[in-house]
Amino acid sequence: MFHLEHLTDYGLLLMRIMVGLIYADSGYEDLKDLDARGKSIGLPRGSTIFLASAELAGGVAVILGVLQQLAAIGLILIALGAVQKKVFVWKTGFWGKKGLGWYNDLTLLSMLLVIVFTNGGRFVVLR
Repeated sequence: MFHLEHLTDYGLLLMRIMVGLIYADSGYEDLKDLDARGKSIGLPRGSTIFLASAELAGGVAVILGVLQQLAAIGLILIALGAVQKKVFVWKTGFWGKKGLGWYNDLTLLSMLLVIVFTNGGRFVVLR
């Protein structure tokens, strides 16, 4: 029907930008108020600093295409940790209350897996 394969690398670039922006912004916001964020997720300050910094750095790396597979794998681990906490600790449903379920984490996890499997496409700085 449609022959859009030639646009695959552009789609991958757009996906990298979107998922990277989400993680970079999340990490940046967490770093702005570490104590509140740590309290909200039940982690000590040091762990919160590590996770927020990893989200920020991983998001930027995915956007720029700098070691994007490694960055995506790191962000996958963070996403799996979030899902684990929401499902087994907080007993949050798939959709959650007020849209705070773990469906969003699974969506991002899927996007990150595509980046891992495709190495982010052709438009990358460093593989």
